[in-house]
Amino acid sequence: MNPKLAEATRLTREGRLSEAMALIRDTVSGAPAAPHIDPDVIDLAPPGAPSQPWSLRPAAKPRPKAKPRAPETPGRFTSHSFSAPQGRRSYKLYVPQGHDGPLPLVVMLHGCTQTPDDFAAGTRMNALAEEIGFVAVWPEQPQSANMQRCWNWFNTGDQQRGQGEPALIAGITREVMAAHNIDPARVYVAGLSAGGAAAAIMGACYPELYAAIGVHSGLAQGAATSVASAFQAMRQGGSGGPAQAMPAIVFHGDRDATVSPVNGAQVLAQFTPPADPTLKPRTETGASPGGMGFTRIVHEDAKGQPRAEHWLLHGAGHAWSGGSPAGSYTAPEGPDASREMLRFFLAQPAA
Repeated sequence: MNPKLAEATRLTREGRLSEAMALIRDTVSGAPAAPHIDPDVIDLAPPGAPSQPWSLRPAAKPRPKAKPRAPETPGRFTSHSFSAPQGRRSYKLYVPQGHDGPLPLVVMLHGCTQTPDDFAAGTRMNALAEEIGFVAVWPEQPQSANMQRCWNWFNTGDQQRGQGEPALIAGITREVMAAHNIDPARVYVAGLSAGGAAAAIMGACYPELYAAIGVHSGLAQGAATSVASAFQAMRQGGSGGPAQAMPAIVFHGDRDATVSPVNGAQVLAQFTPPADPTLKPRTETGASPGGMGFTRIVHEDAKGQPRAEHWLLHGAGHAWSGGSPAGSYTAPEGPDASREMLRFFLAQPAA
């Protein structure tokens, strides 16, 4: 089937008839769909495409996508499934050895085309779980929900509490909390790209469940309400939902050609109300051991405790900063986003 007609079929099944008809008309006429863009991948470059360079020197040759490996740690990385009225999702769970509970919990949401194993290999979050002592859970988006395994952050039904994917992710979180010795005041959610946008949605919809969020190369909750507006938000940013106070740490490359860096600033603004007089920003610059420069804006409370952070990665594209080449969409030369997120999270227990 013609890819555009296949997409029109999918839109029809979702009840989005006006978008489907517009796509069919454009396909028949031969004219490009406007403002529609071929949604083969909603937010990550197709596998094998060269990533954006993260320094001013020439970009290295694209790496072949490595096969995801099991974590090289002594803990348990096991497969599970969760079902609810909203649907069913599989997930992977990493439980470290040798750590007394109650333990923190970190929910990790992968990007398009990725899997929990791939995302775990790239972020090395399971190794940090073993080192620091926390449980990591990796929900999986199946192709039956999105052909490119993207979390559907741009659908209104997947942006609201008690509905769609937010309800499923929250259900997985609660299931793990009930089955393991988890500290309910130290539960966090993070993600990359589509997963980063989904993490923002979870923070907005379930502020009582998550103590802090981490958004890498993502978008604000409510930045888009359709496929067409998703591409517009990725290029230009989106207004998002109302501001609400929640600890948030954001990473974004300033040469991200897939999700514009303006989105990172909008995520931070969504969770850092400008009228909050208790927060004072300070700015610092630096470079990672691998040579990637960054600007870090930290919003501190009256006690000097960081409550929000924005890392703008200079020269970086659409990839997890400081990640491992064992996973896809990583920028190994950047600051270690995984370790920085954990540092920020563990300083942010729920009130």
